Amino acid sequence: MNESSASKMDVWKGRMREVIARLRRGLPFASGVFGALLVLFFYNLLIVKPNQLTVEDVNASVAMVMASATPASAYSAQVYQIIQPSLILIQVEEKHKDAKSDFGLGSGVVVDSFGNILTSLHVVKDASVIMVTFADGTQSQAAIVSEMPERDIAVLQAYDTPLSVVPAVLGNPNSMNVGDEAFVVGNPFGLYSSMSSGVISGFDRVFRMEGTGLEIPGMIQIDAAVNPGNSGGPLLNRNGHVIGIITGIVNPTDESFFVGIGFAVPITVAVGGMGSPPY
Repeated sequence: MNESSASKMDVWKGRMREVIARLRRGLPFASGVFGALLVLFFYNLLIVKPNQLTVEDVNASVAMVMASATPASAYSAQVYQIIQPSLILIQVEEKHKDAKSDFGLGSGVVVDSFGNILTSLHVVKDASVIMVTFADGTQSQAAIVSEMPERDIAVLQAYDTPLSVVPAVLGNPNSMNVGDEAFVVGNPFGLYSSMSSGVISGFDRVFRMEGTGLEIPGMIQIDAAVNPGNSGGPLLNRNGHVIGIITGIVNPTDESFFVGIGFAVPITVAVGGMGSPPY
């Protein structure tokens, strides 16, 4: 081998040694990169990926958001739903010679689990036949089992009470104030289960029963609409609790329609007609 060939061989060996040295220096870095890629691979392989959203999931989420954005129903709507199962339609027949009319109607409310019905005495007084209709459609004749003439309150018991009755929740009128919301549910002019709303206009009023000379003290005055057929029905607070029994109206004319002043016997007094002391 001549001197020129030996020199080239030495140069090539030197470059090879340099390449090998560089590879050795880069081996730890390459190993780290490989190890990181290996860890990432196994992480994606072993960790459970979240389920993909379906169209049903999206629709359910949208419906939930829309429901939460829908305002709650009015208090009056809630009150109506609460009292409606306890409301009674009362129809009477008068077949005696002194009867002013052959037929009459009013309202009542179931107040206990025995099916006792509170109403106004003038609705059923002197009636030859008393027919009551419950919220489930059950109809039955009924009889007066107790009365409180000085408060125009009567308690009825149906001959055929439904197997299941829904008594109303009795409230406390003493916790009410002038200006509080007041709701009336009854059967004005025979329009079954109608509702009107207003406020409490006053307390401790004296109501004079037309044609009787009877004066009833301690009445609740309201401006919620009251008309013939509402008598005996419940006066309710915003929670749907009965705070009174509708008795009548004041009208400066000879007409019997409502002009803005109605009266109710406080329920704390009305329950005395059931033989229970006021609470």
